[in-house]
Amino acid sequence: MQMRQSFAMQLQLQLHLCLLLIGYAIAQPHIIFILADDLGFNDVGFRGSAQIPTPNIDALAYSGLILNRYYVNPICTPSRSALMTAKYPIHTGMQHTVLYAAEPRGLPLNLKILPQYLNDLGYTSHIAGKWHLGHWKRVYTPLYRGFSSHVGYWSGHQDYNDHSAVEHGQWGLDMRNGTELAYDLHGQYTTDVITQHSLNVIAKHNSTKGPLFLYVAHAAVHSGNPYNPLPAKDDIVRRLGTIQDYKRRKYAALVTAMDDSVGRIVEQLRKSHMLDNSIIIFSTDNGGPAEGFNSNFASNYPLRGVKNTLWEGGVRGAGLVWSAQLSKRPRVADQTMHIADWLPTLLEAAGGEAALAQLNNAQLDGMSVWQALLKNEVSPRKSVLHNIDDIWGSAALSVGDWKLVKGTNYNGSWDGWYGPAGTRNLRDYDWYLVAKSLAGQALQQLKVLPKTADMMRAREAANVICKDARLKDAPNISCNPLKAPCLFNIREDPCEQRNQADVYPKVLELMLKELQLINSTAVPPANKPDDPLGYPRFWNYTWTNFGDYVDTNDCI
Repeated sequence: MQMRQSFAMQLQLQLHLCLLLIGYAIAQPHIIFILADDLGFNDVGFRGSAQIPTPNIDALAYSGLILNRYYVNPICTPSRSALMTAKYPIHTGMQHTVLYAAEPRGLPLNLKILPQYLNDLGYTSHIAGKWHLGHWKRVYTPLYRGFSSHVGYWSGHQDYNDHSAVEHGQWGLDMRNGTELAYDLHGQYTTDVITQHSLNVIAKHNSTKGPLFLYVAHAAVHSGNPYNPLPAKDDIVRRLGTIQDYKRRKYAALVTAMDDSVGRIVEQLRKSHMLDNSIIIFSTDNGGPAEGFNSNFASNYPLRGVKNTLWEGGVRGAGLVWSAQLSKRPRVADQTMHIADWLPTLLEAAGGEAALAQLNNAQLDGMSVWQALLKNEVSPRKSVLHNIDDIWGSAALSVGDWKLVKGTNYNGSWDGWYGPAGTRNLRDYDWYLVAKSLAGQALQQLKVLPKTADMMRAREAANVICKDARLKDAPNISCNPLKAPCLFNIREDPCEQRNQADVYPKVLELMLKELQLINSTAVPPANKPDDPLGYPRFWNYTWTNFGDYVDTNDCI
């Protein structure tokens, strides 16, 4: 009798374990999206440079997918709108420059955005950090657009210590806990504030009640206010003494603090038993501001251009995706992808084809590349609209290997190649730091961190090399997009050195027609002049949702 009971109990236990394993296998993944602000293509180790140590980010890259043909928009607000809506900025009115803190506008309220889609699948969504998609009325802010919590700021940048933002000569505090001003966070370093909220969200998340979506939108490495444009921590600056240029060293310290944050987030996921069922994305929002652009010192070497230009240095993003679900990893992934693709891609990863059915009538520009990434198949994306700005007269479009550049910004003054290259020799890279980092240690416990030799091969494969890389002192080449459109074969010429417009006139003609067709679908830019009623001096020197308290019909 006892033997039969014992056998029954063992059978019941085995059945219970099987059910748990089946439930685990089909569990929806937690999604952690880490967005850097203004990070240069050449400012992370996995893209070839050894100048700035980024061991935590590199650990994810080398054990996941390095996104090799990944595109973002050239500047903050357009990229963030594309991420949240899966629409090109020309289809949301967000295509021209950025949204300023006193503008009476925001991302249109009739658009369903990423956290709202995920919430419909059972997720709980949180945001830490920068919003920059509108706050003139409360309904435009994160807690009204699908996020359960937000610790961070509403505008486009801030000082990392006093949390104020200076725009158009106006100064005001911009740090929030939910919709409330967070005076208590004064003096706490912004990167640490964003990290701490992220850690709290992960630690408190109850996975039995559904999966987590955490959007970590760093202030780093955007420059601060004019009185302190590179607000780096002194102890980190001292650690980076091998970087000779002091401003570049301070910029590198901003990157290092963000890399430390990534490590702490990965470690907390491990401690909370969530890491092995997580998708982690790391991405920049646009190309880096180099050599003093926006008072900053990023590097997009060897790519051409900077932030807010349509050259590869402005739109080709440093990005990666890590997930235990990705069977064909680690690798350098050559699938073409745009930041607008994340919404449908993550929806498919979270809920399969049934989840994608939500998007049938949404008229999105983004498309799911999940299966292509999962199985290392050809990307469904064949073209990328980098942007069309009819106010500035600039546009760029890629179709297959061809890229069209028509017009340019800043009258061409930022159309060159900007360093620094940084040391790129494999032996100059401190490989032991990757395994020693918090992220590296967490991944080692999952037994997914590659050997050093494999990491070296991945770094070499991801290193963009141009046969005749030209920097700012290079002679002029036969491309002036202010006079005539330029055409490049990006696969053969990623540094946009050889204009092929005269060699392939038929390709140029077809690209121009395609650009014109796309532009016929654009909505007008939604930009509005500052409303003086939004200036901080009227609101106890804070940037606030002024439209909820004043009649804005008389805005100037």
